[in-house]
Amino acid sequence: MNIASLIDHSVLKPTSTVQDVKDGAAIALKYQTAAYCIRPSDVPLAAKLLAASEVKVCTVIGFPHGTTDTTSKAFEAAEAVRNGAHEVDMVINIGWMLSGDLVAVEDDIRQVVNAARSVNDTTCVKVILETAFLSREQIVKGCELSEAAGADFVKTSTGFAPEGATVENIALMRATVGDRLGVKASGGIRTLEQVEALIAAGASRVGLSGTAEILN
Repeated sequence: MNIASLIDHSVLKPTSTVQDVKDGAAIALKYQTAAYCIRPSDVPLAAKLLAASEVKVCTVIGFPHGTTDTTSKAFEAAEAVRNGAHEVDMVINIGWMLSGDLVAVEDDIRQVVNAARSVNDTTCVKVILETAFLSREQIVKGCELSEAAGADFVKTSTGFAPEGATVENIALMRATVGDRLGVKASGGIRTLEQVEALIAAGASRVGLSGTAEILN
């Protein structure tokens, strides 16, 4: 298995500098990761640095809290794709999910999907559920709403919650979406053993900030 081909290398800390973004792109290129995930303001630079490669440019929408209003999320997604993003990872409105407003959650996802694909219909959309705050039933429902709204992936975490990806939640998400959607594990993954266990449980992508250390 080529583990690097399943990794989204990430530089998402608010304190990351321009040099950090450049260094992250170099790591993504060195290991030929599936994607390089950066903040929306870094998309033009990442797109330039990765233009001659197969590494996809990925960014985050409504990050990290998910509470940006839907119109703003949709605009942010479309603008990111215009700037060179191939993939967008959006955060659901966690408060709406916890409140049981499932219609609003699904509409929020659908509008981001539609906005991103209005610019480029091949855009891959991943939906961050922030599983640390959800029950098993809510994780299942979040997966179902993401699929109904047209997303390509469901994803565990932003990396800013108390807990990140777990084998249990990845297995639950994979069981819910079958082979119809991808499943991305992210948040708190720091060892090769964790990566391998999450892939074995059903993850088809793994978000990492410590890519070089783990692969080395």
